[in-house]
Amino acid sequence: MSRQASKDTAAELAVRRLLHAAGLRYRVEYPVPGMARRRIDVAFTSVKVAVLIDGCFWHGCPEHATRPKANAEWWRQKLDRNMARDLETTAHLTAAGWEVLRFWEHEAPEEVAATVRAAVAERRRALPGAGIAAQEERGRNE
Repeated sequence: MSRQASKDTAAELAVRRLLHAAGLRYRVEYPVPGMARRRIDVAFTSVKVAVLIDGCFWHGCPEHATRPKANAEWWRQKLDRNMARDLETTAHLTAAGWEVLRFWEHEAPEEVAATVRAAVAERRRALPGAGIAAQEERGRNE
């Protein structure tokens, strides 16, 4: 299990490439504010959008999760703690004003990226002075 990637997984890289190609800039492995040892896979800090791409095994995907038979009780507790930690992290970020977007690693990267782009755009429109920022952005891109 130590060989399992915990960051820069194929799913994360695919989504990040699509977001970057769409012109979005973001932070990778951004520390969760106020929570030690927790990270956001892709963070849009200016608009407080957190993107977390969860592995099916480690985070208990209802569609693909499996439970090891060897040392089953230990694994059940470990994976249950992971899922509880996910809920706690989401609640913490939401309380701090972040929009939390969670996806499973098996979801199509194109669909994930489209959802993220829409959420970031919506948050940008909701920011004070968003109209001015949008005009400036259009001016730079023309």
